[in-house]
Amino acid sequence: MLYSQIAFKTLHNVPLQLSFKLGSKLLHALKHEHHLFDLIPHPNVASVNRSMLNRLHNHLPFQALAAFKKHFQLHSHENVDEVTIALSLKACQGELKLGCQIHGFAVSSGFVSFVTVSNSLMKMYCKSGNFGKALLVFENLSHPDIVSWNTMLSGFEESVDALNFARSMHFHGIVFDPVTYTTALAFCWGDHGFLFGWQLHSLVVKCGFGCEVFVGNAFVTMYSRWGVLDEARGVFDEMPIRDLVSWNAMISGYAQEGECYGLEAVLLFVNMVRQGMLIDHVSLTGAVSACGYMRNLELGRQIHGLAQKVGCGTHVSVCNVLMSTYSKCEVPKDAKAVFQLISSRNVVSWTTMISIEEEDAVSIFNAMRNDDVYPNDVTFIGLIHAITIRNLVTEGLMMHGLCIKSCLLSEQTVSNSLITMYAKFESIQESKKIFEELNCRETISWNALISGYAQNGLYKEAFLTFLSAVKEIKPNQYTFGSVLNAIAAAEDISLKHGQCCHSHLLKLGLSTDPVVSGALLDMYGKRGNIMESQRVFNETLERTQFAWTAIISAYSRHGDFESVMSLYTEMEREGSSPDSITFLSVLAACCRKGMVDIGYRVFDSMVKKHSIEPTSEHYSIMVDMLGRAGRLDEAEELMHQIPRGPGLSVLQSLLGSCRLHGNMEMAEKVVGRLIEMDPASSGPYVLMANLYAEKGKWEKVAEVRKGMRGRGVKKEVGFSWVDVANVDSLYLHSFSSGDKSHPESENICRMAEFLGLQMRFLKESRGREGEWYHE
Repeated sequence: MLYSQIAFKTLHNVPLQLSFKLGSKLLHALKHEHHLFDLIPHPNVASVNRSMLNRLHNHLPFQALAAFKKHFQLHSHENVDEVTIALSLKACQGELKLGCQIHGFAVSSGFVSFVTVSNSLMKMYCKSGNFGKALLVFENLSHPDIVSWNTMLSGFEESVDALNFARSMHFHGIVFDPVTYTTALAFCWGDHGFLFGWQLHSLVVKCGFGCEVFVGNAFVTMYSRWGVLDEARGVFDEMPIRDLVSWNAMISGYAQEGECYGLEAVLLFVNMVRQGMLIDHVSLTGAVSACGYMRNLELGRQIHGLAQKVGCGTHVSVCNVLMSTYSKCEVPKDAKAVFQLISSRNVVSWTTMISIEEEDAVSIFNAMRNDDVYPNDVTFIGLIHAITIRNLVTEGLMMHGLCIKSCLLSEQTVSNSLITMYAKFESIQESKKIFEELNCRETISWNALISGYAQNGLYKEAFLTFLSAVKEIKPNQYTFGSVLNAIAAAEDISLKHGQCCHSHLLKLGLSTDPVVSGALLDMYGKRGNIMESQRVFNETLERTQFAWTAIISAYSRHGDFESVMSLYTEMEREGSSPDSITFLSVLAACCRKGMVDIGYRVFDSMVKKHSIEPTSEHYSIMVDMLGRAGRLDEAEELMHQIPRGPGLSVLQSLLGSCRLHGNMEMAEKVVGRLIEMDPASSGPYVLMANLYAEKGKWEKVAEVRKGMRGRGVKKEVGFSWVDVANVDSLYLHSFSSGDKSHPESENICRMAEFLGLQMRFLKESRGREGEWYHE
């Protein structure tokens, strides 16, 4: 309406001949219409406003200000009204210095008393980040209108403050209009906004604003943000008129929930196209993203073709999501092809490419910097991950320095990635240093450090860090997963501390989590509590591959061949595919039981049925299994079939079998190879010396021992650990053969002697009972 009034007034006040001349130019060169203003000899307020408005519509705010300035210099404040001031404030685009000058003129000229001018002032101050000044202008208004209230409401930065202001509006009897509702709904996120959003929805229905399309769009967006997609879809379906924003909001809401609602997102997109709606890059981004979550390559390619057809094939946001989708569908070649098509790559494009091409991540990062694209925290996270998995220590140090230079160490996610990186590089002290420099330690930071300690074999430190963590943060499933793995691997941490962790996670309701249940299974299995392992397995709701492998490994360690094979059969029957670790445990059980034929069948199944390439550990068990059964020639033949040659474990297994069956000739060959591969190890010398001693070849025993002394090889001392239940200590007590260091060593030796006598007595008693039974 304002536009038409200004246009009418402008043409009405121009002479007829000039009006015809200007009208002709307007028809033939509309894009140069701002030159018309310069041809008017004495422009009035309407022509000034019309000229400024045209420039603003053509996104030329500074030209609009220039027109205002020129007119003001020539005619002072004549032919300037409140509309001129409001338009000039809008043209400031948040430029505070210009806005303050116009504010001063508005005060001196008295135009500040007009509510439209004050509203524009508030808008200008909010855009420039000076909310306090906007609030002062608002408080000086004697009769603020709904635009005044809405302007202030939109200027808040914090959600809580904005919603409190909206409550104040309602308390003062301000009747909300559609803009108020739309603005307030944009702040309804987090726990505090959930209930307020529901209340606003009730008010909208009560006031009859539900038919307003942009109010409906705001509700769809709000419910999608909360993840309440059924409510969002209900609002969407009830909207009498839906525009492009409506469809995009609903598709994006489905897409952001990942695989769960991926199909709904695609179906809605298809329905949108069928109804003849014009699609844009936002529609395509949501649909392609859903294809990526569903790993639906064919559908993703079809939507890619549609994007090309509608002219969005090179749009940067569409291409970024296409790259991600092709990467998820394991076709990186297509992702790279899309990347090459992007004319103006942004930080998301380069970051996505770094995550796809991890082998060339550093060179891609350098190309990104040459392209004058500044990396963000997500870029560094992807880059540090690529450097970590490839163990590029020098590049990792460089990236750490660049993070410091870019002031990104304050980002928790970047610091957490560096903690993980240094732990992988076996520089755990650097990890600890970064951790200690954190201003705020989140759960992920603690998890990274605990996991780092465990990976580096520092199990005590991992457990002590966990004890410190639970004082500051609420541990999650990954915290417990890391500490339980540390306790499982530690030989000198009491199992009772693992049981305390179990009790703690039960209270937090984490016992059914797959990560936690798998770690519990592994811990109890490795620490010898098979009954507790079985109980945890029985209570596991989701039996993952890891859970099956953990329980099978537990029984395998206990030599329970029947239970291992029963569980392995049940695992395959339930459709869970065994991995290489599962087969190691099953083969180990076959080896201990002497089930060579079954072991061979399992080994063949691993290779042929499950397409798993045997590792040196698999070959080692097979060689050990054949050797224990006395089939040494077959064991040696299998050893020579290993692709990269036998490793230490294979040779050690064969040497043990040679000693078991007294095959000195083969043993001497194996020992020679073992000493070449690991001259500092005492194991081969000891086994060979024992074999010579059993055969009575004491001269050979002396030679072996002389060879050990000559090479400086010392026999490793074997340690055992005992959990002293009455002592509230973190660690187990370790001892070796003949150890007298414990203060109660005399009593311990007497008890050991007493137990030995009892065992001998029981053995003799059972022998006598057997003789009586046969008689």
